[in-house]
Amino acid sequence: MTEKLVEWGDSPTERPEEIERTLSRERILTEATIYWITQSIGTSFRPYYEGDDDSEPSPPVEVPASIHIQRHENDYPESLARSFYRDIRVFERLQTGGHFAVAEVPGAMAERVRAFASTLSPV
Repeated sequence: MTEKLVEWGDSPTERPEEIERTLSRERILTEATIYWITQSIGTSFRPYYEGDDDSEPSPPVEVPASIHIQRHENDYPESLARSFYRDIRVFERLQTGGHFAVAEVPGAMAERVRAFASTLSPV
C-alpha cells in the first residue's frame, strides 16, 4: 500500500520518505491497519477489475461535474472526460496533489468542492 502511495502520490519516487510531507506516518499506518483488520483491500480494486471485463459500459453521467486531473495523469484527454460526463462545469489539471489529492492537499481540494457546489442551484 505504501508503495502505491509513493508511486502515485505527489512526491519524488527516488525519495519515498518524502510521502510523509503530505501524508503522516500515522495516517498511512491507520489506513493499512483498517484494510488489514477488515480484510477489505480487495474492494478498493473492484472498479479496476470491473472496468476490464466485457460487460456493458456504464451510462454517461448527466449531472453537473467538476473534474480534477492530478498531475501524473496530465495526458488524460479532456475529450474523453466530456464523452462520459455530459455536463462538465470545471475541468482542471492540478499542479499539486497526486492520485490521492484529497488526502495530500485536503484544504485545496475542499475549496474546489465548495466553489463548485456554490455554482449549483438548489433543487
